[in-house]
Amino acid sequence: MQKAISIYGIVTITALAFFAGCKPASPPDYKPRVHIGRENGKYMLFRNDTPFIIKGAAGFTHLRKLQEAGGNTIRVWDTLHLGRILDEAQAHNIAVIAGFPMPASGFLAYYEDTTKTAAQYTAFRAVVNRYKSHPALLMWCLGNELNFPYRPMFKPFYKAYNSLVNMVRTEDPDHPVTTAIINLDKNSIYNLRWKVHGLDLLSINIFNQLRSLEQDLGKVSWAWNGPFLITEWGVNGPWESEFTAWGSPIENTSTRKAEQYRELYEQHMPVNHPRFLGACVFFWGSKQEVTHTWFSTFSSTGAISQTVNTLQYLWTGQWPAQQAPALKYMLVNGKGARNNILLKPGAPQKAEILFETPPADSLRLHWEILPEDWYMKDKYTPNTRKPAPLRGLQLSAKGYATTFRAPEKEGPYRIFVTVFDNRGQYASANTPFYVVGP
Repeated sequence: MQKAISIYGIVTITALAFFAGCKPASPPDYKPRVHIGRENGKYMLFRNDTPFIIKGAAGFTHLRKLQEAGGNTIRVWDTLHLGRILDEAQAHNIAVIAGFPMPASGFLAYYEDTTKTAAQYTAFRAVVNRYKSHPALLMWCLGNELNFPYRPMFKPFYKAYNSLVNMVRTEDPDHPVTTAIINLDKNSIYNLRWKVHGLDLLSINIFNQLRSLEQDLGKVSWAWNGPFLITEWGVNGPWESEFTAWGSPIENTSTRKAEQYRELYEQHMPVNHPRFLGACVFFWGSKQEVTHTWFSTFSSTGAISQTVNTLQYLWTGQWPAQQAPALKYMLVNGKGARNNILLKPGAPQKAEILFETPPADSLRLHWEILPEDWYMKDKYTPNTRKPAPLRGLQLSAKGYATTFRAPEKEGPYRIFVTVFDNRGQYASANTPFYVVGP
């Protein structure tokens, strides 16, 4: 994460205006379709004059399952296929937070090129005017994790950004405008307050630091005390995890992750905070980010994880009648990931899984060995494509165990298992290991 430069000095609180204080004026009798109100000291999002608490997910697939689980909102990061997504969301009574993708503030060459920023302005304006009347639209999110730095060299970025905020507010006064920052970064908050004009609320992408969010909100309230939305939350990211000796993050089983989702929501989600508008879990679907299982709540074939079961309980107070298999852990040659497993090239190995409770029905196990995914397109963009599984290494499988040959090439790998039941649900686990050359 690129760090903004701190600002020091004394600032008079009365000189600070709320984010939306500079948005275009509307007629006195005008009432936006979606707006933020404040009653008895509590902020509330209103949709068609009805209070609306966001119970959402980041992603754009499995919308019927989201509705069945009690969710009411999705958050998307770009406008690709936005029309289709809005139509499908409307069919399932789901609201959409539509994101505009923008280069990070550190790409100064982009923001200094007025031809490129003008083209961006024109493209975004066309999207706003095309979809602003869609009944599924909830709000616009202008940029994701851009970082809002202080130094004067970023003036072109702020000029372009403010121009876009003003355009969205002018073209579509019916929907709020926000931006998503990483954690409760105080430097970005200060600079959003001083340098950006017209945002209606602040959105936060937060994982492990959700545990201290309520306390951190108090620390920056002197500079910003408006409404907030959590646009991404979830279990510890790979950057927040334990690591092997060679630097591979250690991933929990799908069962342990489901437990962490429940713990985070019940113990740390600030649902009673007077400025809280709701939250979107990350990630509703299947995606590659370090592994293809870390943030996935569905398998690539659409099977449901225990996390989906847990979210249904958190959103509705009711568990589903049937739940996904519950795994305890995986062992390789009797060892866990924290034992820093080293293997010889081509040597036979054994992997096995253990369950929290004995399985109630027949299960199908799918084993895979993949090279560790350390590829980064750039410092902002991890790989989003699952590495190709290595073929011909599995020797045999029996029950809840498999034997396999270690790869011949030295380096870091993982062995994965996906456990499917006969009700469309699954569990997953993986263990990293390192092949040491002869």
